[in-house]
Amino acid sequence: MSDLFPVLRGRAWLLGDNISTDVLSPGPYVHAPMAERLRHVLEAVRPDFASGVRHGDIVVGGRNFGVGSSRESAPQHLKDLGVAVVVAESFARIFARNAIAIGLPVLTCQGVGGLVQDGEIVAVDVVAGEVVRSDGTALQAERIPPEMLAVLARGGIVPMLRAIAADQGSTAE
Repeated sequence: MSDLFPVLRGRAWLLGDNISTDVLSPGPYVHAPMAERLRHVLEAVRPDFASGVRHGDIVVGGRNFGVGSSRESAPQHLKDLGVAVVVAESFARIFARNAIAIGLPVLTCQGVGGLVQDGEIVAVDVVAGEVVRSDGTALQAERIPPEMLAVLARGGIVPMLRAIAADQGSTAE
């Protein structure tokens, strides 16, 4: 499975504890066009995030990342902005499941919020569950179960189901 997931390298965006789905996907913009919604991601805690994040960047959070409602748009907005992976000390369960379902890797790594510096280039091995800081310090994260890695390898639940249907000869959408 490791050949399906290259080591991800990107700039760290350091966030704190209790980053809510309302901060990730602000309610006042929920019915706005997508470009407008994306401009407001994390603006309450990082006003520079939406305009500064680049494809491949890595979000590093503290405890209870994604707390709040079951808004599927919360992890989707991060993915749409180019975030490669979210590493946090802990996740709200529904956020973590929604992230995997849409193909955004999430890794739980104790102490990561206090060790990784904002803007630091870090490497994340999703399969091995390893976060490596720019100074070479390796942090061990919890490994993602193989069933969830299979979902991530297909890009999420919907692409996985389409691939299964195609493999079985179905053309159903």
